[in-house]
Amino acid sequence: MTGQQFKIKLKNGDRVYGSAVVCPSPHWPGAVQQANLDFVFLDLEHTAWEREKISLMCRLYAALGMVPIVRTPSPDPYEASMTLAGGAVGILAPYIETVEQVQSLVGAVKHHPVKGRKLQQLLADKNEFEPVLKQYTEKGNQNNILLINVESVPALENLEQLITVPGLDGVIIGPHDLSCSMGIPEDYQNPEFKKAVKSIITTCRDNGTAVGIHFSETPQVQIEWVQAGVNIILHSSDISLYGKALQKDLVEIRAACGDDTSNGDGEKMII
Repeated sequence: MTGQQFKIKLKNGDRVYGSAVVCPSPHWPGAVQQANLDFVFLDLEHTAWEREKISLMCRLYAALGMVPIVRTPSPDPYEASMTLAGGAVGILAPYIETVEQVQSLVGAVKHHPVKGRKLQQLLADKNEFEPVLKQYTEKGNQNNILLINVESVPALENLEQLITVPGLDGVIIGPHDLSCSMGIPEDYQNPEFKKAVKSIITTCRDNGTAVGIHFSETPQVQIEWVQAGVNIILHSSDISLYGKALQKDLVEIRAACGDDTSNGDGEKMII
């Protein structure tokens, strides 16, 4: 799937399926491909990858037909440009709260390589590109995807303004940071948390904006949000799924052998 095809699906309200990938092994994309994913989510905010490593991963997944969407460490348009230059097809910008942030990212993702005053005038609707330049940037950026993380109370309050910025392709709700911003960290069953998430989903879908939420819990949780209107299904991560499957298998084996079935205290990675 190309970035352009992916954007068409988002615009049409079709569902797309993906998962977060942490393992950088060159054998991993082939294994992930078995799940018939539309996209993979690579996270630079919470992982210690070098630029060269993420570039190789992006190109491997893209070659197998999975759109590589990369979350940058911060909502910096220059980081977005660098990440796209390395092979990413989509950018997920973290912790967005203002229209100005979205506009700057649209400039980097949808109007590359134009910068400076010329770009600012376009974003402020004070000027248009020359026909040749417009054609050049549209062709050069036709596959680029821009998603933003809505993961705070201010973002929730400004949501309608954020999603109406031209050039934005969708929203991913960040449940962990949103719950912290609400003062109820990781209390995902809290009625206020569920109300906030449903409000984001409804606002996005009412405005024709694609929306997803990233959870590493059970498929039933994902199904609940799909039924609420989510169409970007970003389910779990390789590290989480591997840990749960390994734990389950070893408990079964140890129980059959009559050995201790207690689990260890592993580090929980938040993505």
